[in-house]
Amino acid sequence: MRDCYCTVNLDQEEVFRTKTIEKSLCPFYGEDFYCEIPRSFRHLSFYIFDRDVFRRDSSIGKVAVKKEDLQKYHGKDHWFPLQPVCADSEVQGKVHLELRLSEVITDSGVICHKLATRVLECQDLPIVNGQCDPYAAVSLLGPSRSEAKKTKVKRKTNNPQFDEVFFFEVTKPLSYTKRQFDVEEDDVDKLALKVDLWTASNLKFGDEFLGEVRVPLKVLGQSGVHDAWYFLQPRDNGNKSVKADELGSLRLNIIYTEDHVFPTEHYNPLRDLLLLQSAHVEPVSASAAHILGEVCREKQEAAVPLVRLFLHYGKIVPFLSAIAHAEINRTQDPNTIFRGNSLTSKCIDETMKLAGMHYLRVTLKPIIDEVSLKSSNHICENLRQYVDRIFNVITSSGVSCPTVMCDIFFSLRESAASRFQVDPDVRYTAVSSFIFLRFFAPAILSPNLFHLRPHHPDPCTSRTLTLISKTIQTLGSLAKSKSANFKESYMAAFYDYFNEQKYADAVKNFLDLISSSARWDQKSIETPIMLKEGFMIKRAQGRNRFGLKNFKKRWFRLTNHKFTYHKTKGEGALCSIPIENILAVERLEEESFKMKNMFQVIQPERVLYIQANNCVEARDWIDILTKVSQCNRKRLSTYHPSAYLNGHWLCCKLSADTAPGCTPCTGGLPANIQLDVDGDRETERIYSLYSTYMSKLVKMQEACGSKSVYDGPEQEEYSTFVIDDPQETYKTLRLVISAVQTLEQQHMQYKRDKFRKTKYGSQEHPIGDQSFQCYIRQQSESSTYSI
Repeated sequence: MRDCYCTVNLDQEEVFRTKTIEKSLCPFYGEDFYCEIPRSFRHLSFYIFDRDVFRRDSSIGKVAVKKEDLQKYHGKDHWFPLQPVCADSEVQGKVHLELRLSEVITDSGVICHKLATRVLECQDLPIVNGQCDPYAAVSLLGPSRSEAKKTKVKRKTNNPQFDEVFFFEVTKPLSYTKRQFDVEEDDVDKLALKVDLWTASNLKFGDEFLGEVRVPLKVLGQSGVHDAWYFLQPRDNGNKSVKADELGSLRLNIIYTEDHVFPTEHYNPLRDLLLLQSAHVEPVSASAAHILGEVCREKQEAAVPLVRLFLHYGKIVPFLSAIAHAEINRTQDPNTIFRGNSLTSKCIDETMKLAGMHYLRVTLKPIIDEVSLKSSNHICENLRQYVDRIFNVITSSGVSCPTVMCDIFFSLRESAASRFQVDPDVRYTAVSSFIFLRFFAPAILSPNLFHLRPHHPDPCTSRTLTLISKTIQTLGSLAKSKSANFKESYMAAFYDYFNEQKYADAVKNFLDLISSSARWDQKSIETPIMLKEGFMIKRAQGRNRFGLKNFKKRWFRLTNHKFTYHKTKGEGALCSIPIENILAVERLEEESFKMKNMFQVIQPERVLYIQANNCVEARDWIDILTKVSQCNRKRLSTYHPSAYLNGHWLCCKLSADTAPGCTPCTGGLPANIQLDVDGDRETERIYSLYSTYMSKLVKMQEACGSKSVYDGPEQEEYSTFVIDDPQETYKTLRLVISAVQTLEQQHMQYKRDKFRKTKYGSQEHPIGDQSFQCYIRQQSESSTYSI
């Protein structure tokens, strides 16, 4: 048996780690990890480790998916065979080389050819055992060639600047008979330049391999000069032959999206069509947004970008009110309101997830933390107490419910009460089907999916949370026959305790409050909300004149009131920075302290320098700190991208520590933490969906123009679409297709222009970039076809 955990890596940089499943050869993790990818990468890698208490954890195997293959597995459940982990095959980064072949006349009058190899710099080398002290070894490969020359070691950097030149003799001296450049083709074809990157080590294990590049000298061509960036590659013997079934396999579901976003003016026609028309066109089924929901394979695909776009522009409530009203009018039985996976239910789910995330945190997190820590096999003793506490904290939290959710619930309640006037409870069930069934109950059941816990709960805790969730769901549903909701007889008996009128009254009072049309000011609620916490490394701020400015690991905690750090979790704060004192939050150039993933929190008197654990974590902290401090009156417009060391700023060399910044700040993010949305990006996502399902849009257009839609029963091939008004729907479809085709042409033109301008071997697209080679093939094929 093994104690296994899995890590998610961008190339060699770990960005997420699952919990450890003990004593199992078939561990189930069930963990979801979502991140914005903040940098370029070549492989999305997953490593399985066996935990060892006394020694370094041993690697069992890995799955490395190339960037260009991610789309192949997009959204599919797939078993990947584990591959062996070998130090010679774990590489990342790129190197910049310049080669020059020249002829040299010796003192005796004969000619020979020499190769000058200049190793300029490397970028994005991996960190090995917490550090990187790289050097390059350069050698010429070929018949009877073995000489190797080394650069100096560059300490504590994974972006070393070498700029060193090495000379190699390529051809033996010949008699000087020809004036022209004379290198025999056969000789050059047999030769190749090899550059190995290593990290120096003082340990007995020796230096560690970082990657290699082999450049055949035939690339020099007629000019005798070659200048290019190369991706580092594994060694030839890097992948040992191991049978796939020897190491096991890993089941993954990867969802990868990549959008190329234009400047905002490109999206005006499509965005206006979505925002200005969707909530007001009659009927709403003829709107651009509703049509997107009809053509997408999964309603969720359409709901996510639509909700984010409408939230960003403050138009979510009229849109949701319109599509909910239409769905309620199509519903025949009040007991089935919003029970299906319709566009309405998916959009409201997504809105609650975005707008209500911090409401969930402040309401449920403390009790769920307690359940996770104290859960034991004797759950029934504590179950009633947990249900009581969670029920009370939910039903007393009405005043904290975000305004946008209250406005949506008010609209649902009014539409349902108007449609089913004979059912007095429908105004409650229409709202409870979302707030209890789709918001609180799933968050209790899977707290990791709602960021209430870092990992999937263990089986015992999961069982406890399932029973609590089921009970809260039943209480909130106001069902007539409550014990029938439980398959287990003991749960039906357990539920009798809660079968009192006071629980139903508390639910109704809560639902009345959150679906009231009266608004209240959210800013008057001054409860501190914990936004993010975790260990990071900070540099001492120099508050004591003679104190050491060293680096120490600290527990950082951010609420909507202050940013603090502590010696360990749970201890008192060593330093507390009020949010209003944060003047800017920016990245720090790596050369300042030769450390990766650093950022700075700028205050009136001093700057706090912090190192995050990885690039994703650094981005998350910078984003959320920027958002909470975005509205501060004294925010800076410029900053210093490097540190103040040895009496001057490293970036601009100014000596005064109070000198104004030399670089514009990167602010401009929206102040509302819950609704951080890029409107152009969401419109691009919606365009991508329309483009993907263009054949369905055309088919829907045919359905609108079909005589059977006007005069008789729908043809079977068109019956999958909801078309209440064929003429209005046809008008909208024509506008949507036109806007999508215009954007399609702009994308094609942009790609053609980029294809013409981009050089293979540039810093952006180094030699060995397989995704770019695929792109070149596609462009070549499309260019040939268009000609």
